[in-house]
Amino acid sequence: MNTATGPLALLAEDEPVLARTLSRLLAQAWPELRLAGVAEDGMSAVELALEHLPDILFLDIQMPGRTGLEVAEVVTDDWPENRPAPLLVFVTAYDEYAIAAFERAAADYVLKPVTPERLDKTVARLRERLAARGLTVQAGDAAAQLRYVQSISLAPVGDGERIKVIRAGVGNTVRMIPVAEVVCLEATDKYVNVITAAGEALVRMSLRELAMRIGSSDFLQVHRSVLVNTNHIVSATRDEFGHYSLAVRGLQRPVKVSRAFAHLFRPM
Repeated sequence: MNTATGPLALLAEDEPVLARTLSRLLAQAWPELRLAGVAEDGMSAVELALEHLPDILFLDIQMPGRTGLEVAEVVTDDWPENRPAPLLVFVTAYDEYAIAAFERAAADYVLKPVTPERLDKTVARLRERLAARGLTVQAGDAAAQLRYVQSISLAPVGDGERIKVIRAGVGNTVRMIPVAEVVCLEATDKYVNVITAAGEALVRMSLRELAMRIGSSDFLQVHRSVLVNTNHIVSATRDEFGHYSLAVRGLQRPVKVSRAFAHLFRPM
């Protein structure tokens, strides 16, 4: 029923009746739109999105496996850097997640039950967004974003600004952590989690700012929110989906590598 030239969309909805209703309404409102499939849970949504690389994701928020917000975050992290990022539309019965959705650059936030009139507005907005950012522009934006992320670990810093010891908080205590002992740095909201073999502590600044203050080439970007001390990396393991994870000395859990940085760990 759809042409082969329209944009590609993926639906993530765990209620079959609602999925069929949304598919029918979309077909009426946007006949050119192609549907890659319907994911019935969050895990399937991630797999199908990274397999088909759709232009648009329609995501329910409350789903088994992963929430729609988590799906959006994982897909964005693992999206190929040479492809335009998908437009995100959250379709949900809950209005309290709107702020979190728009923090993830949502194109729209639609409350259930979806009406044809409301969906028409969504389709108009999506058409406008797709027209405003052609594929060339989108690819350029993705490349620019990748360069920005990589610049976190490469940003120059004056000799006088570099630090060798990080003052990080643990409850009411301030730990003095030598940079050489840091296993990895993880961005979390307004803080950076400084992880060593002895534990974790928080620094109230952005990951980019802390990396600039450290000014060390020992730290490698492996994810948009994670820097790892290369001196502590033991191995990189690839799973059946092509995702890499790192075994890091002093850290009990593996560190995920996003697709944008997977090439750093492929065999020579």
